[in-house]
Amino acid sequence: MEISQEALEVPGRESSSHVVLSVVVPVYGCRECLFELHRRLVLVLEKLVPTFEIVLVNDASPDNSWILIQTLATRDVRVKGINLSRNFGQHYALAAGLDVAAGDWVVVMDCDLQHPPEEIEKLYHKALEGHDIVFGRRTQRQDGLVKRGTSRLFARVLSYLTDSRHDGTVSNFTIASRNVVRTLRTMRERNRSYPLLLNWVGYDVALVEFQHARRFAGRSSYSFSSLVGFAIESIISQSDKPLRLSIRFGFLVSLGATLSSVWLVFRYLRWGIPVAGWTSVIVSIYFVAGLLFANLGIVGLYIGRIFDATKGRPLYVVESTVNLPPTY
Repeated sequence: MEISQEALEVPGRESSSHVVLSVVVPVYGCRECLFELHRRLVLVLEKLVPTFEIVLVNDASPDNSWILIQTLATRDVRVKGINLSRNFGQHYALAAGLDVAAGDWVVVMDCDLQHPPEEIEKLYHKALEGHDIVFGRRTQRQDGLVKRGTSRLFARVLSYLTDSRHDGTVSNFTIASRNVVRTLRTMRERNRSYPLLLNWVGYDVALVEFQHARRFAGRSSYSFSSLVGFAIESIISQSDKPLRLSIRFGFLVSLGATLSSVWLVFRYLRWGIPVAGWTSVIVSIYFVAGLLFANLGIVGLYIGRIFDATKGRPLYVVESTVNLPPTY
């Protein structure tokens, strides 16, 4: 993508020691969006607050997005850049951005401009009414039918398994206070979902509707299989209900087998009807064996998460930064 010299000439101001608003954006596969994203953010934020910063976290994007981030940071000191050593994932990149965000308020948004920068004003004004966290609720979601359907299904399953209410129309587009961000920085668990972590901390929460936009360029980096994997990780990280459900189901199967055996003995003693052939026995064995393996798999997922946590590895590794203190 060729960028004209005029597009690079972005007026930057000297950074202030006090930042009112930080915008954290994980970057992956959004090279064509970055300059437009910066342009629109600057137009909105300069009118909204006296000081701000834009934290762009390159999650090892394969399209050389880091070069464009460096260019933006050179032209505008309000742009902070973090380059991760490899692809850690969107929510780990968010953690990297939150760790350096210096604003009294921190906005999190996607880089593909489906979260319009112009809607930040709604989030900010709602937060100033006395709310620590404000979620953006998408109206007329500009995604495919499959993605919308799986998102609704995931929200319902997660609500059931965690005994709480989750809204499938709510995404990462949020604003949070400095106190909330401080709390999130102490939460270093491996299984991360930013909206779920925000819901967990327990501060005052509000919702505002925003107009969900079409993707400015490129396509989603989430495949169906990665979305399923993320859903499983989110459920495991938030609840142990799958384990409790497997125990209940196991007891129900055992109870059913016991009642069935009692009935077979009674039938034989009362009417002299012999036990049926081996087909039903083999089917039952395979059925129960399948349940056992499924339950072992659920237990294994939780044990695997414990194993990952005990390693004590950092959530992410930073390769380089721009416009950030060298001690970072």
